[in-house]
Amino acid sequence: MNMQLKKGTLFASLAVILAACGTTVSSSIASSIASSTTTSVAPAFTTTNNIVLYTRDTTSGTRDGFMGGIGFSAAAKNDNLLTDGFLIADNTAILTAMSGSDKYGIGYVSLSSLNNNVKGLKFNNVVASEDSVLDNSYGLKRPFNWMLRADGDFPSETVEDIAKAFVAFMVTIEGEDTIAGAGAVALEATQRWDDIKANYPVCNQDNTAVTVRFGGSDSIEKVAKAVTASFKPRCGNFVAEHEHTGSGDAYKRTNDPAIKDTAVGKDVGFASRNFTDAEKKVGDVALPSAQYGQLAWDAIVAIVHKDNPLLNVNADILKRMYEKDSTNPIRTWAEALTAEAAL
Repeated sequence: MNMQLKKGTLFASLAVILAACGTTVSSSIASSIASSTTTSVAPAFTTTNNIVLYTRDTTSGTRDGFMGGIGFSAAAKNDNLLTDGFLIADNTAILTAMSGSDKYGIGYVSLSSLNNNVKGLKFNNVVASEDSVLDNSYGLKRPFNWMLRADGDFPSETVEDIAKAFVAFMVTIEGEDTIAGAGAVALEATQRWDDIKANYPVCNQDNTAVTVRFGGSDSIEKVAKAVTASFKPRCGNFVAEHEHTGSGDAYKRTNDPAIKDTAVGKDVGFASRNFTDAEKKVGDVALPSAQYGQLAWDAIVAIVHKDNPLLNVNADILKRMYEKDSTNPIRTWAEALTAEAAL
């Protein structure tokens, strides 16, 4: 066996080796797996191979939406319920693994981050799209939400005014177009920015020395960056600083007293799920309704390698893959294809 083939085999098997007890995979490891290819012709897809499961961590809004959508809500916050050998990875690492040499993996990502390097599976024979989300024919969807710091709790009055103007911009026609262009399903808007900008005089001044900090869900990162890029020239060219670490940090880094005023604090946070009751209050005091809201809908898409012959799944198939104690488990791709054929 030549050295190139040995090297390719080593990295292609790395995901399975790491999966022995539910391992976290970083984007850099996934990139290494994907980049370690060979010049040899790739073997045909072997359906008898075991399925390698990828999932997000327990703070992820994508995981919350996915597990709830397949009827397995108990696993949203509990790794112990998942099939042995699962891999925990972020959005980027899952996409990298599925587009690289992990031919036998399956994961799930936001529609807004889906690309042409992986295969997005139909859900109940419906393709995820803006139209299928809006008409409710696509079943795996969840909200994209935003949260602000409390009034008077921003680094400065200028930062507070820009953050509030930004939220207002998101629900204008220009904001809607930007959100849709970034791959999410925007809420219907009726006003243009020109109709409301007089309410936000902060946008008439030079804000080039002002930094506004954005964070929270990494599934929303692409959308958030697109909207800030569109809004910056409309509001004095402020500096938009993005650090997206997961939906759980949308509340923590804007309103949690133990975290919000540390170096990781944020002015605007995003969550790719509904905020919990605990996240909508500080102590026993409820947050005002104007402090959080929805900017869009998003579909969650199960993804596999392009060489995988699977095309269509439903909640039952996915749950039987991910549930450790399933009474009718799906553990190989042959079993998955048999289940698909029965749909």
